[in-house]
This record gives sequence, structure tokens and C-alpha cells, in this order.
Amino acid sequence: MDAPAAPLPEDLAAIERETLAAIDAAADEAALEAVRVAALGKRGAVSERMKTLGAMSADERRVMGPALNGLKARVADAVGARREALVAEALQRRLAEERVDVTLETEPAPIVSGRIHPISQVWDELTAIFADLGFAIAEGPDIETDDLNFTKLNFPEGHPARDMHDTFFLPERADGTRRLLRTHTSPVQVRTMLAQRPPIRIIAPGRTYRCDSDQTHTPMFHQVEGLVVDETSHVGHLKWVLTEFCRAFFEVEDAAMRFRPSYFPFTEPSYEVDIRCRRSSAGIELGAGDDWLEILGSGMVHPNVLANCGLDPDVHQGFAWGMGIDRLAMLKYGMPDLRDLFEADVRWLTHYGFAPLDRPSLAGGLSR
Repeated sequence: MDAPAAPLPEDLAAIERETLAAIDAAADEAALEAVRVAALGKRGAVSERMKTLGAMSADERRVMGPALNGLKARVADAVGARREALVAEALQRRLAEERVDVTLETEPAPIVSGRIHPISQVWDELTAIFADLGFAIAEGPDIETDDLNFTKLNFPEGHPARDMHDTFFLPERADGTRRLLRTHTSPVQVRTMLAQRPPIRIIAPGRTYRCDSDQTHTPMFHQVEGLVVDETSHVGHLKWVLTEFCRAFFEVEDAAMRFRPSYFPFTEPSYEVDIRCRRSSAGIELGAGDDWLEILGSGMVHPNVLANCGLDPDVHQGFAWGMGIDRLAMLKYGMPDLRDLFEADVRWLTHYGFAPLDRPSLAGGLSR
């Protein structure tokens, strides 16, 4: 049987007590490592005592050598045991924090919980309807020249009709001209007529800008305009296209419409178009009732516009129309204030928005 180890000198016993107590009190691995370094590091308490062995006599080394080596081993073992305990505790905390209850319903993915803005939805609905009617999509820049936004559309310089458009003008350039934020998407029609020969059948959706803001107007809004130019188009074709559009868009069988004479510089004759409706405290029901609601403007393309775009008005003729996408969205989906469309309120969007995977189509339905 091995002889019992000799008791440690009091100073080594004190080092062991203090070190083991610090090891037990270490709350994490960083604190534990600090205790280990303080005891067993290059300049630790135990290591410093080990350095004194060389100056001792042989008899002293026979006593202190085993005592210091035993102390060093016990401290190292205690550090290792405490490190294992801390790792186990950390694992248990992580398991508790990251615990998943597999009996709960899964959270919907963003593609399911997200919502398409009503403007984007109506834009896609318009595209689906007019594409089915044989129209192409045309686009143009938001910043336009006065010539394309006004002059080529039969707005002469100083013409009072220019005052109907509260225009945002950009700073004057070196040559004295000023560009502007387009007040309608009609410049896209001009660009199309300048770039291609008839027959032309396009719609031009896009952002437009006018200096106006109230419950039914915003400084930036969305319009869609349509243009047909060929050699045989007439008012009957215009009425048919707009009637078919309203039947499909508002999803009603009977879209009774009324064409009232009006004035636009770029069309002659010009018409304001109303759709039959019924007004009540619950809102507006389209396609029924005995009241009328104005929804768009239209007319036959003015001969001056055709001539300004390099087309012979004695050969070519056509029709055009324009309507507000924002207003169409409000009418169809019962939104009372146009400004809400631009507030970026997630609660509003959750209520009025559309499922992103339900793409509008005439076969599957425009809105669901």
C-alpha cells in the first residue's frame, strides 16, 4: 500500500484552496481560462514556485517536488472538469433557447405572407386585358421635353389648355429651355408615332406628375393611355374597346357607358366617358343602377397631332384614351382616399393587398 502523501506546506495549501475556489466560481470559459493562467501560466502562482526547485537542497527537492507536481496536476484536473461542466451547461442553455415545438403550425413563408400593392395589381390587370385585345406595352421617360409633352400634342405656346396641367418644371438649361416631369403618358404615344409606322396599337402605363394634392389627387400618380392609329379606325371601334375593357376590368356583364362631348387639345372629337353605377352608403356598385360615374377621357386623334408626328391625316386616323390607374384601383376595390396608396402602411397593405402568387389573367380571373 502506498504511503499517504505528505501534507502540503501552508503556503501551497493556501494557493490550492484559493485556486480551486476560483475554478468553482468561474461562470464561463473565459473566466476559467483566466484562473488557469493565474495558477499554471508562465508567471502563475504554481509555476513561480516550480522555478524555486533548482535553488533547493536535495532533501528539500524530494519533499517539494512531489508536492508542487501534485498541486499542478490537481489544479489542471479541476480546470478540465470545470471546463467540461461549463460546456455542458452552455449546450443545455442553447438547447432550451433553440427548442422547437414541432406541434406548432409553421410560419408562412414571405412569398405567402407578402402582399402585392393594389397599384401593381391593377397595372397587371390592365396589361392582361389589353394584351388579350391585341395591344402592345409602350414606355417612355418620366422627364420630358416641352415639345413632346405639349407642343406635338397640339398645345401651342401660350395656349390656355397648358394651364390645365399644373406642371413641375425643372431648372432652366443653358439654352433657355426647361424640361419637365411629364403630366400625362401621352408623350409615349408621340414617341411611338415618331418611331414606327401604322398600324399602331399600344397602351402606355406609367407615372405622371402634377402639382396637386387632396383626397383624390396626389403630386405623383399613375396613368394608362391607349392609342390606335391605322387607316380605318373610327368612333365605333373606340367605344367597343373601352366597353370590353370595362366589362373585363370591373368584372360585370353589363358595362353600360355614356360618351359625353368634351375638349382635349389632342383629340377631335373628344369624349368624357361615364359608366353606369349605383351609389349607396356601402359604396359604389358599377354596372348597375341609374347614376353615372366619370372614369376616363377619350377621342379621335387630332389631325394636327398626326401631322406633328409625321403621319398624313388624310390617310391615317385613330383614337386614344387615358385614365388614372390609382382611381381605377379605388373604384374597383373600395379605397376611400387616394393618399393611402402612397403611405407605405403595412397594415393598409395587408388589408388591401393581393396574394403574390395569384397572377391576374382573363382565364383564371383578374382578382381573387
